[in-house]
Amino acid sequence: MKQLAALGSATVHEAAARSPVVNTPLIQIVPGSRAAGPARTVRCAQGDNLMVHAAIAESRRGEVLVLTMPESTPVALVGELLATQAKRRGIAALLVDAAVRDVDELRELGLPIWARYVRVTGAEKQRPGTTGETVEVGSATIRQGDVVVLDADGAVVVERERVGEVLAAARERAERERVKRKKLEAGALSYDLDGLRRLVEG
Repeated sequence: MKQLAALGSATVHEAAARSPVVNTPLIQIVPGSRAAGPARTVRCAQGDNLMVHAAIAESRRGEVLVLTMPESTPVALVGELLATQAKRRGIAALLVDAAVRDVDELRELGLPIWARYVRVTGAEKQRPGTTGETVEVGSATIRQGDVVVLDADGAVVVERERVGEVLAAARERAERERVKRKKLEAGALSYDLDGLRRLVEG
């Protein structure tokens, strides 16, 4: 997971033959943060974060909590106190298809969090939802155990069956880019290295 996080969402996405992208605007709450881990999927009742508390209680170290509702609305499912518990439990990151609040405190806490909204409006704690079910965030289908890779570019999903294959391909891509970067720094042009000139000039 550390290697996937270091390689980054764009490299993993391309290496995985364009793996599913969480195609919605996300706010990176902690600038410069990056993370990767197996998803623990959570579907809360609408406007209610009872299942966030339940998911944190059953979570395992290194997981990415993927928090959803039937409809994504700007209600804060997570604030400082829940994030404090998540960090203490060793959760790698939160992907919140709703809102968070207490942003200054969240940044100080340092737990990697990506959210669709920042809003003051809090959630109820009354109605059970589910954990472990397949969810959809920004047109990306995420199953429990699929790996989510998050950084400043956004979030991508690697199907759990493909993690080893994708990691190997991402390493190879990163090495090719390292070699290419050296050539570009020496003055070469991607216009020539990538065979693009002939597409324009024939």
